[in-house]
Amino acid sequence: MKKLIMLIDDDKTCLLTGKTALQSTYDVITVDSGIRAIELLEKKTPDLILLDIEMPEMNGYETIKKLKANTKTRSIPVIFLTALNSTDNEYDGLALGAADYITKPFNEKILLKRIDTHLCLAEHTCNLTQLVDKKTEKIVQLQDAILSTVAELVEFRDDTTGGHIDRTRLYLKLLVEKMAERNLYKEATAIWDLQLMIQSAQLHDVGKISIPDSILNKPGRLSDEEFTIMKNHAERGKEAIKRIIEKVDESEFLHQAALMAYTHHEKWDGTGYPQGLKGEEIPVHGRIMAIADVYDALISERPYKKAFTHEEAVKIISEGKGTQFDPLLTELFEDIESEFRLISQGDVS
Repeated sequence: MKKLIMLIDDDKTCLLTGKTALQSTYDVITVDSGIRAIELLEKKTPDLILLDIEMPEMNGYETIKKLKANTKTRSIPVIFLTALNSTDNEYDGLALGAADYITKPFNEKILLKRIDTHLCLAEHTCNLTQLVDKKTEKIVQLQDAILSTVAELVEFRDDTTGGHIDRTRLYLKLLVEKMAERNLYKEATAIWDLQLMIQSAQLHDVGKISIPDSILNKPGRLSDEEFTIMKNHAERGKEAIKRIIEKVDESEFLHQAALMAYTHHEKWDGTGYPQGLKGEEIPVHGRIMAIADVYDALISERPYKKAFTHEEAVKIISEGKGTQFDPLLTELFEDIESEFRLISQGDVS
């Protein structure tokens, strides 16, 4: 199949000459203005664009700016084909992202060769991008598999919390997505990679690996001494994740995991643990995870308590607004609590 070339020029003679030179090798679309070319590109995607500079309404420089600003067209190679032959003109064109610059009148063989070269480069770039994307996807899958496996080890030891880690991951995902919709804590969340954030959530209880079975699975309420030991899991979780961070290069998702592991038991009024942080001293990661973690703990049965109903869990969290939980995040939870119910019932993946 022939490659498709779009030739943009307001001079009809140039359009005819260009099409005649190219049509034996390529399919050619001729367009007589930059404005019409931009409109046509919504329907057609050429493999390469030949673009004149001196055109009315929208010149070549303005046209290429629009092409490079559009995700759909920014990767299409653009060659300026123009009568302007100064070094400054050539520099300006290349600086705006043009792949090449050819002056009129052109030599047909050289034009065809230049086009062929840039089409080959574009194809190689596309192939390389696909390889990088596949490799990145495999790395993400590997990260997720490792995190999931470690998280499952925690759940295997804590036999009272089956499914807790997976559900809290989904609650967290829901909260973060709704925060983005409402621009809630926009400055803090703008730099987050949602996928990495959700991956990280799986390690929030990793410190429980260090807690003795006699405490972790005790069929009853913990004594004060036992609870003090249990609270150590936040510190131990952070330390375990930090040891991994020291040994790897790509660790941004682990930094997020460490924040959640260390701060998800802090309380808005400063009565939480392990640091007794108060209000916005608590990282947003920990404040979000606190709601997801507590909700799931409330609706789940434990040896020392029956499962609360969804309505009871919502009431308890609402009553903790401004004391245990971030007031703004609690209000968000109250608005979307029905979606929490669906996740708890296994109706959302």
